[in-house]
Parts: sequence; C-alpha cells; structure tokens
Amino acid sequence: MTDIDIEVRINGARRRDRVPPRLTLADYLRERCGLTGTHLGCEHGVCGACTVMLDGAAVRACLIFAVQADGAEVTTVEGIAAADGTLSPVQSAFRAEHGLQCGFCTPGFIVTATAFLRENPDPSEAEIREAISGNLCRCTGYQGIVRAVRTAADTIADTSGDTTATDAEEPAAQQA
Repeated sequence: MTDIDIEVRINGARRRDRVPPRLTLADYLRERCGLTGTHLGCEHGVCGACTVMLDGAAVRACLIFAVQADGAEVTTVEGIAAADGTLSPVQSAFRAEHGLQCGFCTPGFIVTATAFLRENPDPSEAEIREAISGNLCRCTGYQGIVRAVRTAADTIADTSGDTTATDAEEPAAQQA
C-alpha cells in the first residue's frame, strides 16, 4: 500500500507526515509523535484509555486511522494543561478528588471529561456518569472520578464569572 500525506494540528502544533493508510491515530500519536499519554488498552474502542479530542469531540484513537485526522485538530492529554504546565481544572480536580489510582485509564477520563464539560458545563451526577460510561477503570470504583468531574465543573463555573454557586456561600463565609 502507498503511504499517504497528512497534515494535522496536534495540541496546537501543525504536523505533516507520510503514513500508512492503516496506521491508527493512537499508534500515530504514540509512535510517530511521541505522545504516549494516549494509552492503548483494548484496541477495540471499549475501554476509553485512548480517548483524544478530534475537532473538539472525544473519540477513541484506536478506532480511527491517522489519515482520517488529515486536516483536523487533535488534542491529547498532553495538550490539556496550560503551556506552562499548570494543570487544567479537570486535571486539578482529578488530583484533588483522588479520581485515579494506577493512572492507566486517567488520560482517557481527563480528555473525556474535558470534552464533556465544554458541551455541558453544569451536569447532573447522572449526566456525568453517562458521559464517562465509555471509559473503564478497574481500580477506583468511579466515585472519585464522578466527584472530580463535578468539582471541575464547579471550578470552571467559578472562574468563568458564574457566581451563582458562590453568592449563597459568601455571607456564611463572612460570618465565620
């Protein structure tokens, strides 16, 4: 088979490559780009460990060929934090709420939660559980992960100028 030229933006950086048509996006990111935060678990799209954002949508990188990303913007877990290394609200919440144990599944959850909160900034617990239902974790029992997504949503709302959650708490805090 003839290799195919692609141009893709990965975590904001433009990249051109010549790739075999059957190379998965997950393998491309790991082997060609050195972005090993995209983990390979099941390689069947079931576990969610390889989740990345493709033009803002959470997708399983093991189910997409690199050539399908031609012309697209790909965001991996490495592109979620700020350029200076400051953790995103989602990453900080996972750390604070103990939303991880072994860490293997964590990159997929971080990317999934980031994409989800962009679409649904104030989710219910049921919506959070539905959003993460495509990501498997064998260590945590999901409670810390659900708390982390809720905490991230609250943090994002607080920093974006939505004071509805803090207005009611301020008088009590001032009395203390």
